[in-house]
Amino acid sequence: MLKPYTSHHMPLAIRVGSTPANRSLLLLKAWSQQTRWNRSSHDLVRRAFFSTLTNSKPTVSCSAIVSSKPCLDNCLTVIAVPFRDGPLIPGFYMPLCVKDPKVLAALQESKSGETPYAGAFLLKDDKDPSTSSSVIHQVGTLAQILSIQGEQVIVIGRERLQITEMVGKDPLTVKTHHLKDKPYDKDDEVIRSTYFEVISMLRDVVKTTSHWTEQDNICNSNYRKLAEFLLQKRRRKLTDSGAGIFEAVDFNYQKLADFGAGISDAKKHKIQEVLEELDVHKRLNLTLELVKKQVEMNKIQLFHASLFPVTHATATFKKRIEPIKEKIPKHVLKVIEEQFAKIDRIIRNYGSTDDIFTYVDWLTALPWGKCSDDNFDVLRAEKILDEDHYGLRDVKERILEFIAVGTLTGNPQGKIICLSGPPGVGKTSIARSVARALDRKFSRLAVGGLSDSSHIKGDRGVYIGATPGKMVQCLKEVGTENPLVLLDEIDKLGKKRSRDPEGALLELLDPQQNSHFLDYFLDVTIDLSKVLFVCTANVTDMIPGPLLDRMEVITLAGYTTDEKMHIARDYLVKIVSGKCGIKPEQVDVSDTALLSLIENYCREAGVRNLQKQIEKIFRKIALKLVRQRAPAKTDLESSAEGSMEQSTAVAEKFMINESNLADYVGKPVFRGEKIYEQTPVGVVMGLAWTSMGGSTLYIETTFVEEGEGKGCLHITGHLGSVMKESAEIAHTVARRIMFDKDPKNLFFANSKLHLHVPEGATPKDGPSAGCTMITSLLSLAMKKPVRKDLAMTGEVTLTGRILPIGGLKEKTMAARRSQVKEIIFPEANRIDFEHLEESFKEGLDVHFVDEYEQIFELAFGYEQ
Repeated sequence: MLKPYTSHHMPLAIRVGSTPANRSLLLLKAWSQQTRWNRSSHDLVRRAFFSTLTNSKPTVSCSAIVSSKPCLDNCLTVIAVPFRDGPLIPGFYMPLCVKDPKVLAALQESKSGETPYAGAFLLKDDKDPSTSSSVIHQVGTLAQILSIQGEQVIVIGRERLQITEMVGKDPLTVKTHHLKDKPYDKDDEVIRSTYFEVISMLRDVVKTTSHWTEQDNICNSNYRKLAEFLLQKRRRKLTDSGAGIFEAVDFNYQKLADFGAGISDAKKHKIQEVLEELDVHKRLNLTLELVKKQVEMNKIQLFHASLFPVTHATATFKKRIEPIKEKIPKHVLKVIEEQFAKIDRIIRNYGSTDDIFTYVDWLTALPWGKCSDDNFDVLRAEKILDEDHYGLRDVKERILEFIAVGTLTGNPQGKIICLSGPPGVGKTSIARSVARALDRKFSRLAVGGLSDSSHIKGDRGVYIGATPGKMVQCLKEVGTENPLVLLDEIDKLGKKRSRDPEGALLELLDPQQNSHFLDYFLDVTIDLSKVLFVCTANVTDMIPGPLLDRMEVITLAGYTTDEKMHIARDYLVKIVSGKCGIKPEQVDVSDTALLSLIENYCREAGVRNLQKQIEKIFRKIALKLVRQRAPAKTDLESSAEGSMEQSTAVAEKFMINESNLADYVGKPVFRGEKIYEQTPVGVVMGLAWTSMGGSTLYIETTFVEEGEGKGCLHITGHLGSVMKESAEIAHTVARRIMFDKDPKNLFFANSKLHLHVPEGATPKDGPSAGCTMITSLLSLAMKKPVRKDLAMTGEVTLTGRILPIGGLKEKTMAARRSQVKEIIFPEANRIDFEHLEESFKEGLDVHFVDEYEQIFELAFGYEQ
């Protein structure tokens, strides 16, 4: 007994009905897996199908299927193959499952012979067709046998047949004669009109199905032309040029009728009527009725197929906003309801709702009216800050003051907090701690390098793939209207002014504007006034003025050596050992090793590099531990876990001290900052601020040549314009001071001098080296070195006034690192020094000056 493998007779390649085509794809895929039918077999069947449909020669030799191509008219006696689900239309192929071994053997014999054909006939009902030919329709299709693999047989329809006589019963064999179409007038207006109407309906079939494009990918060039034509926009009417396309691919009237019947999902007896009709005009009319019904069916299926997900999604959106409907701003709620109505209109017109779904999804997913409860417990906040960070007393105090204001007002809003300081000092982690202290959700937005306002304001909805801005995405992610949002690296904002990222951030951060923040994608204003913004920056000088004006800057100067020791011992070593899977008792890092690591490898203000170096130590220890365990695994195969525990127990304890530190982290990166035990003539130690913290900076001056009137100054050391001006001012002031103190000394007037700042590869600039340069020049002129262990910083005017400097804490740290005992600061910085922690000031003799004459006495007023 033969059973069609698919639920319908039509070919997979051009099946366009949505539901049946999907079913055919799944069935053919399952059949392919069972029979191991490969791509080459599929392509061969497909080419045979299309060569039959177009009456052209196959594109490749079919010798793999049949040994020769006999004349179809000679195939008069064939095995009758009954089809239950529908007739086989000429030009369509079908996979079959043949259970009867006798029928399978007969088909195999036919395929192996010179006439690899069978007859495909539709059953009249569900009776057994093996006893008589009367239970099958007398008109069928000559089916070429393309492939037989096990019980699976692939056939393709060729021509119409009519049974004339029954020859045998087991298997059922019949004699037939080939049916020919009745002659017709191709130019008959009635037939031609029907032809064009069928084409028009086929276009509607394509428009109302979702499977055409996928199937078109496996069509030959003729059917790609057909698909492109059918997919074109509907013109006012089809003209002769339209028919020309079909004529060019040999798509004549009778084949168009067969094609339309084949792609329809009509009842099988209706399709049988098309197969039996030899009058081409009547056949076209029958097909026209079938495809009209197919279009209506497709529209209904498409409507219901799209209606369910659309209505389901709409219901989901409505369910989202129902509990918070009263909290949603009225102007936003109005837009949401308008979008729901728009979705309904589009569905009725079979339009695409993808863009609207995306928009409504974002609009309804925002946390309208949902806020986390703030916790303004100052004692709790202080405890959290101390748990997460060691030191930074001033910074913690400023943050606690900020929280205290929130305790009294109920809302910690005001100026935007900007945490400024070198890398690795804990700016981001402090922001996280503040969020934890306030019980607010935390979100980080990296704005470094941001050069397009659309990242903040969103894309306009007219663009393909448009998305909301980062701020809207942040609100959806955290799920509250009052998160703490960290704008990281705001000093590295991009410079593309045409995109105006600065203006977008200004609207975002300004308390007077962000209550009506407009995201271009949402196109509705949202209230961001409840968001607590915290910014980070390495240097505030790089922050645009209007933004900086709205910020309250909290400076993180960095950590002292003592603070780094505590952080390394109490935090970093424990964290790193846990991450590396090493028990604390297995490793002992001495204080001398940590001190050497801090002073010789990690002098920067932060502790990020210090953590990296500690990780490097523990990674090497982890490797040694694993190498110790490897032999134990191979010896004790029966108990891997016991082996691990045993090998761990017997592992040696690793001692890290100053003597073996280089074995783990390599040679020291820094040498001692103090180059001279006693600075020679013409050399003075200055103090400088860098983005990595403070450092000492030697100013060196030497004599080049002497000649009357040759007094001049040559400057090197990769200095910026500000320091070059300082050097010129220093040369002028030094000459005046020397003239006042010793008019007979013509050293500056007749000497060519060279002033240099070491480490010329490092750019240097800033207004704080003037006094150091003057002192260096005077030391050379008087041939007298400055006081031992003295460092200074400060800018000098032409009249000798000392101007204030920045980065006092960092410079104090640099002086302590170089074991300098005496420091000269400008008088204007006295209050800054007094606010430093006692640990910073301990053991230092600091002098505050406002005239250079005071520096002269401190530097040179000593007995040699």
